[in-house]
Formats: sequence, C-alpha cells, structure tokens
Amino acid sequence: MSRPAGNIRLKAARVAAGFNSQQHLADALTEHARHLGIRGLSVGVRQVRRWESDNPPWPQPDCQRVLVHLLGQSMESLGFTPPWGAEGPNVDRSPRARVPGAAVVAVPPVASGRGVAALQPATAGADYLAVTRSHRRLYWSVTPTMLHPAVLAHATLGCRLLPESADGTRRTIATALAETYLLAGRIEFFDLSDPDTANHTLVLALQAAGEADDPLLGAAIIAHMAFVPGWVGDREAVVERMIASRTYARRAPASAEFLAWLDAVEAECETRCGNTRTALNLIGHAEDVLAAGTEHPSPEWMDWFSPARLAAFKGNTQLIAGHLPQARESLLSALDALMQAEGKQRSVIYGDLAAVEAAAGRPEEACAYAGRALDQLAATWYATGMDRVREVRRALAPHQHERCVRDLDDRLYSWSTTVSALSR
Repeated sequence: MSRPAGNIRLKAARVAAGFNSQQHLADALTEHARHLGIRGLSVGVRQVRRWESDNPPWPQPDCQRVLVHLLGQSMESLGFTPPWGAEGPNVDRSPRARVPGAAVVAVPPVASGRGVAALQPATAGADYLAVTRSHRRLYWSVTPTMLHPAVLAHATLGCRLLPESADGTRRTIATALAETYLLAGRIEFFDLSDPDTANHTLVLALQAAGEADDPLLGAAIIAHMAFVPGWVGDREAVVERMIASRTYARRAPASAEFLAWLDAVEAECETRCGNTRTALNLIGHAEDVLAAGTEHPSPEWMDWFSPARLAAFKGNTQLIAGHLPQARESLLSALDALMQAEGKQRSVIYGDLAAVEAAAGRPEEACAYAGRALDQLAATWYATGMDRVREVRRALAPHQHERCVRDLDDRLYSWSTTVSALSR
C-alpha cells in the first residue's frame, strides 16, 4: 500500500496534543524546556521537520526529556529508534504509554513496521477486522467492564500483526486497529469515567489511523478527543481539536451525517463551556446539513450518531440554556425515534427529561423519569446516564422530604445500584 510519508507517530501525537503545526510544537517545546529548568534549549521548526521525516534522527537527551514530558509518550512510541537498536539494554520495552501524573494505559505503542518482512497471510486483515466489527456491535449490549479487556487484548494483537503485514493486509489491520483503540477510548471516557486514560488511548488510535492513511477515521478520533477538554470547560483546547478534526474531514468524502456529528460534538463541548447560544447555532447548522444531505455514505464504523441523537444533543443544550418547553419537546422526539437497541442513549434522555421536570418544579414527574433511567441502567450500564440521574437528584434537594424523592433515594442507594456504580 502507499503509506503516508514521515514519522506518523510523532505527527499524530503532535496533533492530539493540540499543536496543529510544526511551528507550534517547536515553540511549545522551547517554552516547556524553561518550565523543566532546562536552560538554553531552543527547538526550531527545522528540527521538528527532521523529527517528522521518514528517518528521524535520535534527539539529544534534553530534547528527549522535553518531548516525552510534553507529549506523554516514550521515544519509541513517538517513532524514534535509538542508535543502539530497538532491543538495546537501555530501552524500556514495557507495553505502556506513560504520561507524568496520569494513569497508565496498559497497551503497547503502535508498531511502525519499517524494515520488517511481511509474514501474515492475506486473510489476516479480514480476520482481524471481523473481530473488530463484533466488538463494535457488542458495545451496545455488553457490560463495559467485560468488553473493555477484550478490546484492549484485540488492540495488542493488532500491534503485533501490523509490522508483519504488507500492502492491503497492512492497511486493513491498521484501520481496524484504529477503530479498536477508538472503541477502547470511548468505553474509558463514556462508560468508565476515565478521561485521562481515554485521551492516551485515543492518541494510539490516531497513530494507527495515520498508519492506515484514513483521514476520516482520524477526524472521528480527534473529535472524540475534544470531549476530554470539553467536559472540564477548556474551550481553547476544544477549538484546537475541532479545527484539526474538520481539517482531516476535508481530506476525504464525508457524509452529511458525519459533518452533522462534528457540529454536534462541538455543540456539546460549547454547552459544557457555558456557551449555549453558540451550541444551539451549531445544532441548527447540523440540522441543515442533515436536511441537505450528501451523496457520500457514512463509514460503517460510525454507529453512534443519527437524527435522534442530534435531537438528544439539542434537548440537553436547551435544558441547560433554560428553554424548558423546547427541551422537553426535543427530548421526547428523540426518545420516540430511538431504536430498541439504543439503551445507553435512552438512559441519558430519561435523565435529561427528569432534569427538565426538576427545573420546572415538578418533582413527581422528575422522579418518574429518573426511575426509568435507573431501570435502563440496570439492563445496560452507562456511566454518562448515571451521571445524569445524580445531577437530577442534586436538583431535587429542595424537595428531598417528599415521598417521591425518598423513593428515588431508596433506588439510587440500594445495595445493587451502589455496588454496581462503585465497581465500574
């Protein structure tokens, strides 16, 4: 296959960290060196260009320290080969990607495969992809703590297969590996409430997408990475990642559904940052994009978005903006349009409907919707859905002595619910 030129792993890590140009990374490395107490270190764009070339030189020790600290990966994970060889005595071969002060991702870095003979049969790509597709379907019904280890193990296998594959087989494996890491990152963020680990896993997904030269998959991965700063209100980081995501999306034919989803992602992040007017404008644009349509189909791996999901995004933003009648209408419309298998999203919508009724001063109706959310969570666990229910309970504090709220507490703090929530 025709592979993209240069050090894909460093490029992916740079973009994932929010540095959309080589100059931005050079400036950040120079500034970060000062914070680390490394005096006199100045990194220029020419040096970064050499590091992102096909045969990047091994950086000097001070540069290594700043690169690893700023980008959060080992030198090998960033695409560098030490002068004494990959199996040298001083190389850390443990299958982990480390970030100072953050959780450890127990997965190996994506192998580049440069100079390795092709050993895998032509069927290896299709076989590996088949398991990836199975995991994609299982995500909607299998308990996250059961599925997550299997997905990571599958990613580990992909890392082993990739350097021993070539041509079309290599690209198939790299694409499936990127999707596998993306699924792992989604589970970590949305189901396990572990944004730090999710961000690190998504960097690995982006590196694999670079190996596959799949810009649309890269756009999807970067858009998921925007959720991480979005959840903590870091709008600057959100904007940087969405610019990068849209840039990648322009490099491949994108469906109306995909482009509308990018608007929805940015809208949810803007909502979290307190910019509901901007968010509603983005959602309005997404609705127009869906209505206009395009001739391009959505990729098969994009199974997390639909007009019903967009209506749910809209309802949540209207709720936070205080537009309660409109939020109720949007959320009920989304609920009616959901498919039977979309249990996780149903728990979120029930939670948002409960929040609408709580804000409207209707505690009984709020508790009824919260109870439906708990029923759904008992069947299909989703941390994001449980977060919605907890937010509703906090909003019901003025009514905590009413019978319906006490009944909700009995359910919310039952043995099974409490143990289930704390064990995930």
